[in-house]
Amino acid sequence: MDELLRPLQMADMSEEDRPREKALHLGFQSLSTAELLAILLGSGTSGMSAVALAQHILKDADQSLVSLSQRSIKNLVANFKGVGEAKAITILAAMELGRRYRDESPKQIQQISSPEDAYALMQYTLSDLDHEEFWIAYLNAARRVTKKERVSQGGLTSTVVDAKIVVRRALDEQSTALILYHNHPSGNLRPSKQDDLLTQKLRAAAKLFDIEVLDHIIVTRGGYYSYLVENRFDEVDKMK
Repeated sequence: MDELLRPLQMADMSEEDRPREKALHLGFQSLSTAELLAILLGSGTSGMSAVALAQHILKDADQSLVSLSQRSIKNLVANFKGVGEAKAITILAAMELGRRYRDESPKQIQQISSPEDAYALMQYTLSDLDHEEFWIAYLNAARRVTKKERVSQGGLTSTVVDAKIVVRRALDEQSTALILYHNHPSGNLRPSKQDDLLTQKLRAAAKLFDIEVLDHIIVTRGGYYSYLVENRFDEVDKMK
């Protein structure tokens, strides 16, 4: 066959175009993580294709998308030749979209019947963060989650939570129960004295309106700590 008339094959394409062609004909599931990242990058640098650049970025992140998602725009631009602000923003925007997709609540309201259920509700929202956040899940009388929201965001080691705001929102939701959540970026699962004092304050405030705090879950990348499972509420309630 005349070489000029031969149908274009994937091998004939530049390496940067091949991931797009694979996605078009075989679906995104057929692509490697590096190929997916290469599509976001769009192009490589002189002497390095988009796929090769993506492989380099992933290697530096220990092949972990979690690690990559924790990079800053400044970090990506400074550490990888060929990655400018536009590409860095595209990468991190995709990471955030993935996180939001993962965190979307199902249409059917989720029922909480165990600490494992409570942990699963917020596991992916909190486990990868590099700063502390405090969240509340609001439950109705059937122990179904009607709403979950972040009420505080802090630094590496602490957040500040206003008990009045928590109770007000619980009353607005007509909640009969709450589950408290926060994460420890350090990976330490044990609650701190500040965690205990905040738990005591929120339990006491909620109790005034017949709202029960069912659990306080501390989330890390390696697992979770449940105040309920560890019978820590009794200790907390006795604190002065």
